[in-house]
Amino acid sequence: MVTLVWGLLVLYVAAASPTRYARQAELDNYDVDLNRHHDFDYYNGVDEPTIGTLDPDEDPSHSAYPEEEEEERHHWIVELGEDKELPVTPLLIPSGSEHSGTLMGPNAEGGMSTCVLCTCLGGSVYCDDLRLTRVPPLPKETTHFYARYNKITKISKSDFINLNKLKKIDLTNNAISKIDDDAFFGLPALEELILRENSIRQLPALPPSMTLIDACHNQLGSTGIHKEAFKDMPGLLYLYLTDNNIYHIPVPLPDSLRSLHLQNNNIQMMHDDTFCNPHDLNYIRYALEDVRLDGNPINLSRTPQAYICLPRIPVGALI
Repeated sequence: MVTLVWGLLVLYVAAASPTRYARQAELDNYDVDLNRHHDFDYYNGVDEPTIGTLDPDEDPSHSAYPEEEEEERHHWIVELGEDKELPVTPLLIPSGSEHSGTLMGPNAEGGMSTCVLCTCLGGSVYCDDLRLTRVPPLPKETTHFYARYNKITKISKSDFINLNKLKKIDLTNNAISKIDDDAFFGLPALEELILRENSIRQLPALPPSMTLIDACHNQLGSTGIHKEAFKDMPGLLYLYLTDNNIYHIPVPLPDSLRSLHLQNNNIQMMHDDTFCNPHDLNYIRYALEDVRLDGNPINLSRTPQAYICLPRIPVGALI
């Protein structure tokens, strides 16, 4: 009888206790519940500001930029030139990027506020067609910067300060009329500068690291290029100065140069030492295969000694 009672008691206790799997499930969910509770306290507590973190129970298709927030973002685009801060909620940089997991916003360090407005991919910053009126602050790790089709009017010496990794700048089709003379010279890694379709009257000093310079369709005229501006650029490959009302070929040109475009200017003459060495008739300038002088009031047939060392005759009028 005692044995029977003891057996019934054991069965009762076993039935009242949760199964091993049920207890394990509770343990597995403990950290999740604790984290959710912590998130609620952090983002909605009295002492901590709410930063717009998506609640797990919300619809995951909810837009990261609500309509009213997008309007504020658009407003900042138009008013960037008036030193107005971007009134948007800080966001997380997508995982996989160099700065993933860090906040970016109007007051974030490292210039990351620009990545709210522009598109940042690795070291490249794309700010095309955003109606900017000046160069935005750039992250120090920027290697390529594109701000084409904007309304930038001036380049200041502080716009690109301390950007020691910057290799390429493309400011095509803005309204630039003034560039501080030392705006680019302090960039040790700069190789490509594209300033097409602006209103530039004076080309600034450039570092010796340049490989491509494109300042076509500006207003450089007869005095817009410094004397011997390209002499100390041993790696310069491409120089494009089309449609600038230039009066002379900007010599001396480095031996590395492959392509020189000067069409539609006001160049009227060349000299024997423009491209060649008149004291060395055996000198051949193998690299310079593309010289464009068409659209200039110059008769190339009058100065054949000026290009006899080139592998190809320049394009232009021969009669």
